[in-house]
Amino acid sequence: MDSSQLLKGVLDLAVLAVLDERDGYGYDVVRRLREAGLVEVGDASVYGTLRRLFKAGALTSYVMASDEGPHRKYYGLNETGRSMYAAQANTWNSFVATMASLLKEGRG
Repeated sequence: MDSSQLLKGVLDLAVLAVLDERDGYGYDVVRRLREAGLVEVGDASVYGTLRRLFKAGALTSYVMASDEGPHRKYYGLNETGRSMYAAQANTWNSFVATMASLLKEGRG
């Protein structure tokens, strides 16, 4: 199974989960996703997801100075984003439970 296709389907949820932990700028979100095990995640995919979630009203943004170069645009969850995260997490957990049940039945 091509894991990149699975990743496309859950990237919004993964980004929301990372930002639920704490605010972050684009590359910080990429790094945290990769550290969590999503090593195939692409920079452009995450930046596009951040822009789309912001445009959808799920994220706030603010700019902070950086000691290591240009200013960084940070993103964080707002109330809409927290609601979106909770709904998507519930959907994901239900899906995982269904797949686990199917896979267990398939082994018997």
